[in-house]
Amino acid sequence: MKGSYMNTHLGNITIDKEVIAQYAGSVAVECFGIVGMAGINMKDGLVKLLKKESITRGIQVSMHQNKLVLDFHVIIAYGVSILAVSNNLMENVKYKVEEFTGIGIDKINIYVEGVKVID
Repeated sequence: MKGSYMNTHLGNITIDKEVIAQYAGSVAVECFGIVGMAGINMKDGLVKLLKKESITRGIQVSMHQNKLVLDFHVIIAYGVSILAVSNNLMENVKYKVEEFTGIGIDKINIYVEGVKVID
């Protein structure tokens, strides 16, 4: 299945996973302490900060028992609490994505791939 699927009394709705990832990514980068999404080069094991137009490469969307599972690969600002930033990210994404899609979220997994000093 390419995306999430819902049946309504008026018909069927399919939301592409790329749309959910794009929206979740835009919500994530608005959170305090998040520098951006991380892209991982599996061949070299290198992590790089993704540009805004390729933000979805740092997010994986899947379905588990008719609920979304989101995996975020992020780069966090140096000097902030990783726990506080992660909790803020989870709460904001859960609320906004559920409101946007109408689909519940089962899990949000956060993988901190790097830390960056902000000027």
